[in-house]
Amino acid sequence: MEAFVTFFTGHLSGILSGECIVFLISLLPVLELRGGLLAASLLGLPYPRALLICILGNLLPIPFVLLFIERIVTLLERFSLTRGLALWFRRRVDRHQAGIEKYGFWGLTLFVGIPLPGTGAWTGSIVAGLLKMSPRRVVPSILLGVLLASLIMSVVSYGLLGTLLR
Repeated sequence: MEAFVTFFTGHLSGILSGECIVFLISLLPVLELRGGLLAASLLGLPYPRALLICILGNLLPIPFVLLFIERIVTLLERFSLTRGLALWFRRRVDRHQAGIEKYGFWGLTLFVGIPLPGTGAWTGSIVAGLLKMSPRRVVPSILLGVLLASLIMSVVSYGLLGTLLR
């Protein structure tokens, strides 16, 4: 992830403001808030502003993912060129379904909030959307997960590890 963050910050610094770079990184799947806070730290943005930008950037795509992921994956399944990607999404959901259903709200919150590869708000939203979980129940869980991830990544980015990376 650090390589992606360094790439984006290095290539976009002269073109966009630090705030825009951090917001764009936070919007992206895989990088999300985690990458946004690392970028903000590298760019020297003040922590409170960086945190707000990252949380907003990470949350903005979530309602759209929840609303449209099932339709998008169904559409991808129709074409041989994209069928493999659709099946990858379905397999990923199958892999996480038991844990999400068993632990419910808190399972999804931890899945989104613990910053491990393959977890986060995007993946949690994809899983929830493809499992046809109620957005009313899912959105608060994802929001809490993003806040948990922001707490953990704040320590990493602006705490001890952030100092070592600079």
